[in-house]
Amino acid sequence: MAIRALRAASVAFEPHLYPWEPKGGTAASAEALGVDEHLVIKTLIFEDDQRRPLCILMHGDREVSTKNLARTIGVKTVAPCTPEVADRHSGYQVGGTSPFGLRRAMPVYMERTIAALSTIYINGGARGFLVAIDPQEAIRVLAPTLVDAATAS
Repeated sequence: MAIRALRAASVAFEPHLYPWEPKGGTAASAEALGVDEHLVIKTLIFEDDQRRPLCILMHGDREVSTKNLARTIGVKTVAPCTPEVADRHSGYQVGGTSPFGLRRAMPVYMERTIAALSTIYINGGARGFLVAIDPQEAIRVLAPTLVDAATAS
């Protein structure tokens, strides 16, 4: 679904396959591709206090401050979904979640500093598959709200 969504939006991307490791996270994918982990973008599915899903894009070497994110979007709390719930909301398996072609429409938030990068590596819809794209293209297609929600990991 992600690749279809990218092609439908005429987004230029470069596919990158790598050996997926359970619990390897962005550190493993960055190492496999030989890129800085800061350029590998995590696609995380969270829920707010009303159990409404939301998608947050974050640098691989940073964590989401749930307090900052909740305050920014005007809700009491946000928390990561369990893998099963995230899979249902997104239509992807955790570890292969892409913000492109999500099963359920939901707001997308992006850490503001991602927009300043020249290239990002983001999930292409499967475990072990990232696509390199211009973050401005991600902004054009996803229309995310830019937020300041990063903390050091």
